[in-house]
Amino acid sequence: MERKQFLKTLGASAAFALAFPCLHGCSNDSEEDEEAEGNTPIPTGIDFTLDLSDPENAKLADNGGFVLKNLVVVAKNLQGEFVAASQVCSHQGYEEVRFVDLDGGIFYCDVHGSRFEQNGTPINKVDGATAKTLKIFKTELTDNMLRVFE
Repeated sequence: MERKQFLKTLGASAAFALAFPCLHGCSNDSEEDEEAEGNTPIPTGIDFTLDLSDPENAKLADNGGFVLKNLVVVAKNLQGEFVAASQVCSHQGYEEVRFVDLDGGIFYCDVHGSRFEQNGTPINKVDGATAKTLKIFKTELTDNMLRVFE
């Protein structure tokens, strides 16, 4: 390789190495911004067990109580039955769904006010549109062990 060609190649490589961090800093970070603003993937492959005698799960002793585990809201509804739903809201993917003692017990996301029946059906419109159905999981109680699964 000739000296002139070598210097051109070296100059181009050095310019790229210096400019790349600046270009990255000026790039469109919309994906990162979206993740920061929500868009958490809805949980899949859910299959776990809660020991109801464990102090961590004490809130499940009372009707209306809930715990959060593996992006799932596990609740004891107002009728004393166990229900479980995605903690990730179907509206915009925020991890803010909780069980609340309203309208007989509903799943509620306080980011934009999305409300869901215990079967996951959206109750209200948010931003002019009805949210998608909230993902619901099955529950099975055996003695003090509550299994939550798909």
